[in-house]
Amino acid sequence: MKKNSGASMSDAQKFSLVKREAIYTGLALVGLIIFWLIAGFGTASLDVKIFHLPLWALLGSIGVWFFAIIISAILSKVLFKDVELGGGEDE
Repeated sequence: MKKNSGASMSDAQKFSLVKREAIYTGLALVGLIIFWLIAGFGTASLDVKIFHLPLWALLGSIGVWFFAIIISAILSKVLFKDVELGGGEDE
């Protein structure tokens, strides 16, 4: 479990962290779309079959899911931080 590093962060620092995480998540989405295009359409001309399925069908569907899981795991381990966003002032 990650330790809560956001206890002493200012609102500006928290906003900067959230903005950075959002940018990297958007870049991950762009990378995933590029992978999908290359894996699905880029391998369509190859005559490779796995379990009687064309390579483009496997890479363009199941391969994209595995790639998305890997990207999500990397983002959550390396980039994302657990911070308290507030809301305790109203109590």
